Amino acid sequence: MSLHYGQKLLSIPGPSVIPDRVLNAMHRNNPNIYEGELVDIVSGIIPDLKHLAKTDSDVAIYISNGHGAWEAALTNVLSKGDKVLVLGTGLFAQRWGKLGKSLGLVIDLLDFGKQSSVDPAQITEHLLADKNHQIKAILMVQTDTASSVRNDVDAVGRVIKSMAHPALFMVDCIASLGTEKFLMDDWNVDIMVAASQKGLMLPAGISFVYINNRAKAARERKESVSSYWDWKPRLEASRFSELFCGTAPTHHLFGLREALNIILHEEGLEAVWARHQVFARCVWAAVEAWGSSGRMYLNIEDPEKRSCAVTAISTASGDAGYLRKWTEDVAGVTLGVGLGMASPNSPEYENFFRIGHMGHVNVPMVMGTLGAIDAGLKANNIDHGPNGLAAASAVIAHG
Repeated sequence: MSLHYGQKLLSIPGPSVIPDRVLNAMHRNNPNIYEGELVDIVSGIIPDLKHLAKTDSDVAIYISNGHGAWEAALTNVLSKGDKVLVLGTGLFAQRWGKLGKSLGLVIDLLDFGKQSSVDPAQITEHLLADKNHQIKAILMVQTDTASSVRNDVDAVGRVIKSMAHPALFMVDCIASLGTEKFLMDDWNVDIMVAASQKGLMLPAGISFVYINNRAKAARERKESVSSYWDWKPRLEASRFSELFCGTAPTHHLFGLREALNIILHEEGLEAVWARHQVFARCVWAAVEAWGSSGRMYLNIEDPEKRSCAVTAISTASGDAGYLRKWTEDVAGVTLGVGLGMASPNSPEYENFFRIGHMGHVNVPMVMGTLGAIDAGLKANNIDHGPNGLAAASAVIAHG
């Protein structure tokens, strides 16, 4: 018997659930792309995108996923042979570095493992050793979607600034923009990249590169950049089409306008951050209760270093695989695979799963996901402690 008929619930860490209002805003015919409503909408989107990142810096919009934003960030300011320091805390900073290597950059990986955040002290030592300033950029993620670690962007930015190191500080906020506190200017970030499909509650397909004056100066020192990834024409556009190097991503823009209305002009950004913190603690409480008996634990031990957008969980051998299959096939809840924690071809791959709690989530959605997991643990005879749902609901009850 299956109980999944009805509205299915996507509880993976992106693409996230899209609000009906955003879907409805996108459900329309193609607009005039030369003048009128669409042009007017974008003129208001840019200031709101800046507010979302708490910055006065410029922002360029690309028709791409996050990998495109990674490439745009690198190609506008770096050249073949430049050395880049990558701060690894799971999977995605390393993937950004791998992309850089394919562009001819020299990648210096400082790997903090899959269960730890970046250590500012080690970064200080690394930069002190770089006496000739060979490092041209420093790459990190705020939230690693695989490990579910949250890195302290502010602390790293202060280290770089205090040492007066000229490297550009680049931060990936693909999984954290609109879910975690982020202050681009106050935290000394030069380039930030983000995308549409997570905290911004849209389909995948558009990405964003935020660029401060130091980054723009570095672009001026480059002889050339491929025409599509070059952010200069986008930032200096005199015609609407130049903002997107061709036809605009029309329906994504209609959806983005509605999503920004919800985040910034109705709920409020600080309230969005607070809501994500409550739901994250709700998930953590449930997992900790289940893990009190049996083998289940949060991948990131320190609550101060856990993401508010996604939670990575380890189980006994194979249990995560059984659980994910049951919740999807029987309960209609899709959980995230253990991305990056083990090879997909190894048995250990089925020892991890992730819960996405980002963007358009509320009490019924989070408690529904946890309820399906609780039932799945029982249905599959997976050892677990009691009172997981009680612990979660207590967090919600007391905020």
